[in-house]
Amino acid sequence: MSFSGRVKEELSYQTGSARHCRIAETAAILSMSGQIFQDEEGKVSIKIHTENLAVARKYFTLMKKTYNIDVDVCIRSHIHTGKSRTYILEVKDDYAARNILSSVKFMNGEGQIEEDYAIVHPLIFQKSCCKRAFLRGLFLCAGSISEPEKTYHFEIVCTTVGRAQQICDMMKIFNIEGKWITRKKYYVVYIKDASQIVDILNVMGAHVSLMELENIRILKEMRNSVNRRVNCETANISKTVSAAVKQIEDIIYIRDTVGFSELTDGLKEIARLRLAYPEASLTELGKLLSTPVGKSGVNHRLRKLSLLADELRSKS
Repeated sequence: MSFSGRVKEELSYQTGSARHCRIAETAAILSMSGQIFQDEEGKVSIKIHTENLAVARKYFTLMKKTYNIDVDVCIRSHIHTGKSRTYILEVKDDYAARNILSSVKFMNGEGQIEEDYAIVHPLIFQKSCCKRAFLRGLFLCAGSISEPEKTYHFEIVCTTVGRAQQICDMMKIFNIEGKWITRKKYYVVYIKDASQIVDILNVMGAHVSLMELENIRILKEMRNSVNRRVNCETANISKTVSAAVKQIEDIIYIRDTVGFSELTDGLKEIARLRLAYPEASLTELGKLLSTPVGKSGVNHRLRKLSLLADELRSKS
């Protein structure tokens, strides 16, 4: 199962203890996956279609716990098309359906169904706990998270710009900066920052998944830190080796052209030591001198030899 699937599986077993939270989550699921029907006699029914067992389980549980309603469940298998199963859950009883729609504000006091229930009424999620439940329901129906080992990406797909903006505004209440973009005919609310994805998992109540993501995140950061250090050390070694090679070439050139007789005692000593210990660092060379000097002192003498070599080359 994918990481996204595991998050949804965890969330499907969570149902708010308060009735108002369960109503908020029901409103989210119905706004994303629900269909409302009214026959010629005016009788109302509600149906949701989903290919996700977690959504079907959560909706079934919400209907039972919140409204004490047994939902009719139909499962369609798509053997020939290769697609997964589709779960169809239907509330056929007119009284029960109207009760549900009234509670989620999809039906007004006169019994009329709202034409557009994509943007859920603010009264549904006045409390912070209801906002959490609402976001949980939205993610269950239309959300996904990428595999954290590869990249960090959280998204909820919406059908209207109003709904996308409503989700972003709700996330902002929890100090989460959600953004939205258009993708074909859809509006996608997304989060790319790892710490913000951790925050939204916490808001929705996916604490086990949150810990899994944090563990992966820590391992990735440690791995990246080690890689950066190794790359830095490799670059430093390469730079040191290149400098040593250049120093040796300059010293050999001086030796083979004018010799060391004209050099000062300090330059002679460092020149002979560099030839004798080609792999030694500047600090190590400094300690080998008859009168030890620091790294900067050794570097100063080698630079003098390099300048002398360049001067001799220019005259040749």
